[in-house]
Amino acid sequence: MKSVFLRGLQTILLFILLIHNMDGYSQPDNQFTQKWQRMNRSKQNALKEFQDLKFGMFIHWGLYSIPAGIWKGRKMEEMGNLGVAEWIQLVAKIPRNEYAKLADSFNPVSFDADSIARMAKHAGMQYLVITAKHHEGFAMYKSSASSFNIVDATPFKRDAVSELYKACKKYGLRFGLYYSHNIDWADGADAQYQETKEKNDREGKKTSSFGANLWDPSPNTFQSYLDKKSVPQVKELLTMFPDTRYLWFDMPELMKPDQSFRFYKTVYDMNPRIIVAERIGNKMGDYAIPGDNKIPKDAAHIGIPWETVGTFNNSWGYKSYDHDWKSVEELLYWLVQIVSKGGNYMLNIGPRADGSVPEETVQNLRRIGEWTSINAGAIYGTRPWKIAHEGPAEYEITDTEQREREGFKASISAADFWFTQKAGDVYVMALKVPADGKLLIKSLGSSAGTVKKVEMPGFGVLPFSQTRQGLQLQLPTQALALPYGYSLKVTLKQ
Repeated sequence: MKSVFLRGLQTILLFILLIHNMDGYSQPDNQFTQKWQRMNRSKQNALKEFQDLKFGMFIHWGLYSIPAGIWKGRKMEEMGNLGVAEWIQLVAKIPRNEYAKLADSFNPVSFDADSIARMAKHAGMQYLVITAKHHEGFAMYKSSASSFNIVDATPFKRDAVSELYKACKKYGLRFGLYYSHNIDWADGADAQYQETKEKNDREGKKTSSFGANLWDPSPNTFQSYLDKKSVPQVKELLTMFPDTRYLWFDMPELMKPDQSFRFYKTVYDMNPRIIVAERIGNKMGDYAIPGDNKIPKDAAHIGIPWETVGTFNNSWGYKSYDHDWKSVEELLYWLVQIVSKGGNYMLNIGPRADGSVPEETVQNLRRIGEWTSINAGAIYGTRPWKIAHEGPAEYEITDTEQREREGFKASISAADFWFTQKAGDVYVMALKVPADGKLLIKSLGSSAGTVKKVEMPGFGVLPFSQTRQGLQLQLPTQALALPYGYSLKVTLKQ
């Protein structure tokens, strides 16, 4: 009986000890997970609205737009493997003080927030996310936590994020912020790489240094960076921009569970409606990011709302010699592929150092807007149908590097159809018009249900016939000249 009593007493003492040690790194991961789950469950309405929006604009803009992929006469590809312009400080191993001098010449007098927001709106984009601070550590807004910002450190003296926030309100765009919470080459030390490596070495694990500043780390600790810059900047951003809807953190490779949770809770406590992208780290995001320039092959397994982020060429920040611009047809392919699988598409623009937007971007967004304005019903507020696509144009895109290496290989034909559904109706999207206007949509044969009506935006109700082989119809003569395809609204008998 005495030994049983002692074991019971030891159990109680151990429990008390655990309670007193639940701060910091000793807290079990599942404690953070449970708290996160309670917060996450409260965001279902915000996530549903996000899924309805489907199409947004990403903006990567910062000091890296000045070198634009070239440092001291050498292109990025000559110095390393990474070719995206916003990573030039790492690729060229530029010392912090030398890189900071770029701010002295950053004067983007051609920047026009109203024009950018209006362009996004006319393109059919429903939300906008701007890089408030990227890995370089430079804030694109007036920050009280760091003087390394666009107002205090440059001759421009204007708050770009604030101007975009106001412009988004004017045009009815939901507003979001990108913030590099883990990687900060100016003030983030080594992103706790050495500390993590020592721990992993003892456990026989490998440690990735990807993204960490190991060439000229700031002398402060990573914890000091979190306490004095990163978390305070997140707080001031949410104070300055209270109608923020999305927070897009990035590069969480070395983040610990308690650190990711600290950011998540900071956001939640200030604005519980904000949804957070999964790159906050440690599985604490509200929505998934399958990858940069990646369309998931099978999206059904993702299980939560998701978003593909993509570029107009092969870089996020402006790169002066990257002229591999995606065509309108390719960009629409990305849009319909993603939407038919239930995702959102956030397409990036990278303004030049003077604030202007490359003409190829402007023109292609205008043409995309012509398509989305006519075919809006098939895009916004939709969900996946029983199949996403019918036809031969299946091309798996895995990342930015593959797209740059291979180009766009999908061969889109008039027999390619993408499907969505909304309020009981099935929507069909096509990017090519057959020369004779005759359609056979095999997936809408009689086994799919009895078709009651077929409508084409801009042309009204169309005659059709339905057999086991598919839905057959003839497009109006005027529709044969449509440059980027069309959509159909198919009503099935209930």
